[in-house]
Amino acid sequence: MNKKITVALGNDHAAFSLKKTVIEFLERKGIEYKDFGTFEDKADYPDFAEKVSAAVARGEFDYGVLLCGTGVGISIAANKVKGIRAAVCADSFTARATRQHNDANILAMGERVVGSGVAVDILDAFFSTAFEGGRHQARVDKISAMEQKYFK
Repeated sequence: MNKKITVALGNDHAAFSLKKTVIEFLERKGIEYKDFGTFEDKADYPDFAEKVSAAVARGEFDYGVLLCGTGVGISIAANKVKGIRAAVCADSFTARATRQHNDANILAMGERVVGSGVAVDILDAFFSTAFEGGRHQARVDKISAMEQKYFK
């Protein structure tokens, strides 16, 4: 992680412990972040997916990290925002591959799926891996073309 990066962070009520792990990682690495919440006992993940995704899509943050019980619901909601490529990761290989091949800009994880040690490995892989471009750029461009076509 040579370049100073910024991260938008969001979660629902099912991921408070995992959020604590993420915050500890970000602070230890000196990564600037903003916590968009939730801070409530009951919350709907689409609300926080939208806040984080919109901030990343506007270019206010380089990346986002979204957390819920499985990572799935919050990633589905995030991917409804034009320009977002959110990927659910439960291992470091997938985190590395989604950065290399898909230029993912949001990492989603589930507290009921990954423990804190695995989460740290995933975060490290995601933030230390660059997009490879090349043949993968053409695929990312096709995703962008789909957005142009269907996001009216």
